[in-house]
Amino acid sequence: MERATQSPVATPARNPVPAGIEWRVSPGHTPYPAALAEMESRAAAIRDGADSELIWLLEHPPLYTAGTSADPAELFNPQGFPVFKAGRGGRYTYHGPGQRVVYVLLDLDRRGRDIRRFVRALEGWVIDALAELGVAAWRSPGRIGIWTDRDGAEAKIGAIGVRVRRWVTMHGFALNSAPELSHFSGIVPCGIGDAPVTSLEALGVADGLARFDLALQCRLLRFLSSLEAGDGKG
Repeated sequence: MERATQSPVATPARNPVPAGIEWRVSPGHTPYPAALAEMESRAAAIRDGADSELIWLLEHPPLYTAGTSADPAELFNPQGFPVFKAGRGGRYTYHGPGQRVVYVLLDLDRRGRDIRRFVRALEGWVIDALAELGVAAWRSPGRIGIWTDRDGAEAKIGAIGVRVRRWVTMHGFALNSAPELSHFSGIVPCGIGDAPVTSLEALGVADGLARFDLALQCRLLRFLSSLEAGDGKG
């Protein structure tokens, strides 16, 4: 496993979002179909040079999404949550209140045209942000997502799922701040049935949603630089 080794850095005095990127935080719970429609429209506009790149932070109401590799046998859904086809890679995942969903719409045509590098940098961005909160996290070989330790066992705290159309990225990642963890029992999360999920709340991190948002913004320039440099470390 690859553990975070970076030391926390000070919060920057100025907004670190560079020109040409919109940083959007939506209040409340955004319906999933509305988010999909917005992503599709915005990605097309980015490709055509009609709008800026977008990093969109939001929460959804309780639901499950099915990636392009979703296996119906891994969906149980005893609570009857709606299920949506996401169009991203991966299998089933859960979204709901208390979970920070981040949709990343960037133009890889001018950022290296390397999808694998993008995904690895995205993982590194989440790992770095968690380090800011004092949470050691890592990639786990053979297991998709972001992992951490809970009571001596490896547990999943974040999910990654992306789509790239005409070199514009869509979807992104979800980080468990304080969701209802029992809601994950309606699926086999990302097809991994032998490991638990956890959250910042379960790890004793207070006010995790706001603090994680700030940490992401603090590490944004490092994430973007990793795409250009090609080191993939985030």
